[in-house]
Amino acid sequence: MADRLMRVTAHTTLDLVDAVATGHDFEEATFAVVDATADRESPDRVRLRVELDNMTETNLPAHVTDLGLTPEQARTLAADLEDHAARVERARGDDGE
Repeated sequence: MADRLMRVTAHTTLDLVDAVATGHDFEEATFAVVDATADRESPDRVRLRVELDNMTETNLPAHVTDLGLTPEQARTLAADLEDHAARVERARGDDGE
């Protein structure tokens, strides 16, 4: 991801995940960076940011999707992720590691 828009540091939530960009007439597998954060001073929202690797993805220009979530929305998303993670672990018969 040489043309990265997001800064990736030791604090970045997930610095390399599998991703798929899907449009009306394309579907392209690539990698992505995912980060959950909030402003250091006077935070007013939780930010969930996703950037797809545009070094291999050719249908979209370099961009970051940035979701501004209320604390309640962030907790709802976190709970839903936990539920789905547990379901996948049960299906795989493992503890997720």
